[in-house]
Amino acid sequence: MTSHDDTAKVWDLIDKISFCMLATQDGRDIRSRPMSAYTKRRDGAVYFLTDVASHKDEEISRWPNVCLAFADTKAQSYVSVSGAAEVSNDRELIREIWSTPAKAWWDSPDDPSIRVLKVNPSFAEFWDSPGTVVSYIKMAAAAVSSARPDMGENEKVKL
Repeated sequence: MTSHDDTAKVWDLIDKISFCMLATQDGRDIRSRPMSAYTKRRDGAVYFLTDVASHKDEEISRWPNVCLAFADTKAQSYVSVSGAAEVSNDRELIREIWSTPAKAWWDSPDDPSIRVLKVNPSFAEFWDSPGTVVSYIKMAAAAVSSARPDMGENEKVKL
């Protein structure tokens, strides 16, 4: 694959999986929580809706480097994204990326406690295999033959 193809593959997997674990730093500790991602390829960014009262906003203001871990275990597809995060009160963007999952936390996009968390990815790594059943068959065959199984694609991508 070319660099362009690898970059497109990262964005395709993020779009397909859409939920991730957002890892932030809290002093010496790293904390993760599940988040619903909204991508804008033309911006080269991943967005999340968050609450002004959340701890992650404070953590990001002190330590902006974050990691996003996307996983589709059924398809055996995974993406790890590293980048810098920032929090804003862009009301227009909040309305633009508002979707059904957000209704679990807020009544409407006009709720004044909603903020946008923007992650500007700098690096990603993805693993994409042919799926669980095929992967298990390949692993079993490799165990019998002492050969390493071809588990699909794994690439590191500078974004």
